[in-house]
Amino acid sequence: MTETAERVALLMKTLSHPKRLLILCNLVEGERSVGDLARLTAMRETAVSQQLALLRREGLVATRREAQSILYRLDRPDVASLLGFLYATYCADPPA
Repeated sequence: MTETAERVALLMKTLSHPKRLLILCNLVEGERSVGDLARLTAMRETAVSQQLALLRREGLVATRREAQSILYRLDRPDVASLLGFLYATYCADPPA
């Protein structure tokens, strides 16, 4: 259990950065390019690229080349489920 707790703590540390969380939330909807993510998160492309590099190193996102573009996607179903829960709990519009 200790080993699992340490792995989860590292994951939560990675997710705790607001800009990384925004990037990941946008990737829940599907593949995106750096330019798309920059526009959706109101960040500079260089900043998005830096965050994506960290997320890729941590194994949370993967890439696919399409012509001249590199598309990023979530690479872990458990992280997608966690992000879905966070979105539904904190971001979804409350019922009218």
